[in-house]
Amino acid sequence: MPITHSDITTDEDLGRRVLVRAGIIAPCLATLDPATEAGKNAIAILKGVIAELPAAGSRRTRALSRNGTSMSFAAIDAAFDADARLSLQAICGLATSATLPAGRFPKSRPLQGLWPTEDYS
Repeated sequence: MPITHSDITTDEDLGRRVLVRAGIIAPCLATLDPATEAGKNAIAILKGVIAELPAAGSRRTRALSRNGTSMSFAAIDAAFDADARLSLQAICGLATSATLPAGRFPKSRPLQGLWPTEDYS
């Protein structure tokens, strides 16, 4: 049985929105059992994310309109700071090091003969 909205909050809509965003960050959350250590860790992180969300109408307010009578609020994504993202990814085994390059450069290039080249490891 995977983690559900009722595991992280009593507000069903907010819980569902947070779980959907968390699923994008760490896809394995959809298969984690809340009774396991990894599941309990994920629940604790998600509860922390929800706790950091300001209530609607306070600091979460991003824009107001006077005659158009509209308000816009910060997105759920703003509640997932770098620590929460990395922690959730680590639970899924997806955490990456910020010090290593994210890709590789091709060995063959159109202007390959102009400068001496070396292979890098």
